[in-house]
Amino acid sequence: MKLNPGFLKLDLFCRGIRIDASCRLNDDARSVSRTRGGLGSGLEIILPDGLYANVPIEEHFVAKSPYVLYKKKDTYFIEKENVKLCTVKIPPRPRFYAQKTKAGKPMSRIGMMQGTYLGIYPTNICEFWQMDPRMNCRFCSIGLNVGSTEETEKTVEDVMETVTAAQQEEHITFVHFNTGFLWGDELKILGPYIKAVKKRKLMVGVQCPPVAEREYYKNLKKLGVDHLSFCVEVFDKEKFKEICPGKHRYLTQETYLDTIEYCSKMFGKGRVAGEIIAGLEPVSSTIAAIEYFAKRGVVSTVCVFRPCLGTDFAHLDPPQPDELIPVFRRMYEVCMENKIPIGIAPRIKVSLVLLPEEGRYFVDKDFRRFVFVKLQFTVLKILYRFYLKLRKIFL
Repeated sequence: MKLNPGFLKLDLFCRGIRIDASCRLNDDARSVSRTRGGLGSGLEIILPDGLYANVPIEEHFVAKSPYVLYKKKDTYFIEKENVKLCTVKIPPRPRFYAQKTKAGKPMSRIGMMQGTYLGIYPTNICEFWQMDPRMNCRFCSIGLNVGSTEETEKTVEDVMETVTAAQQEEHITFVHFNTGFLWGDELKILGPYIKAVKKRKLMVGVQCPPVAEREYYKNLKKLGVDHLSFCVEVFDKEKFKEICPGKHRYLTQETYLDTIEYCSKMFGKGRVAGEIIAGLEPVSSTIAAIEYFAKRGVVSTVCVFRPCLGTDFAHLDPPQPDELIPVFRRMYEVCMENKIPIGIAPRIKVSLVLLPEEGRYFVDKDFRRFVFVKLQFTVLKILYRFYLKLRKIFL
């Protein structure tokens, strides 16, 4: 039976992978930052078809995983129940991680490679983690990270030195900034960082809680921000209240949804994303979110719930992969049905989620009904790359 890389990526998200003694990850792999992001904590692997996956290796459920990573000579491969599935690549630790900024800060504590892009959390810890009692999202690990595995303060100079090093070594085309809740100052703080990065001819993504002042979003567009995303987390209102107490009390789900719709109208189809976590609410609710966003020209970014070490939900189990197949199938279908451009930007591979275009792995053979939309996207991709070339982007 032919291997389906999309199914494998999903299965690894849900089950993790055990590491055989033959592996030399300390020498061969990017460092595993176990609390790097809200749901990111694993080993970066490149699967067949060039799919990047951040795979759990230490969470409690991994001990029961049917997958094992081996190394023989210079080749890594995955076995499942003593049957070799495929060879994989392990992205090496970037050399710039060992460099320091002029201020003496390790670049590995300024930004981290995630897939093929550089992720940067440039601000102080999310304020929800500072409250008494804590009001952080229950699955999140950001508060375990900033000041521990990352610098608490990252100046524009620190960030730009790290971005330049990543651009020269890893040939990044995209820098992603994210913040926690900072009482409405998030976009004000990010402005100087975004402005500096855009001078390096790179695409920029921003992920922040919604702010009340719409002028900030107009300014983001003027600065040339390419992509916005908003972490709604769960679509079910009662689940949102339970899982995201700070967001419920200080922001509200309605504010998230209104801001997403506003920004989609301003930035255009496919340039705004609503982030949902699959596995924390019924599948029907997750699919409802996907369809809700699509009707507004918004892409759904669907994360698979991961009970990261140290979080409030560390004791829970991840979802079963078979239950999530309809979610990722629908994620792809709604983009086709609503002609929301996906997979257009060059050289961006994401390891923490299944991208909307990767949802094609879950669509039945009758996907021929999307052939004309896919043709339109192919033409758009060619035109977009020509546009970037004219603007001397990524030189």
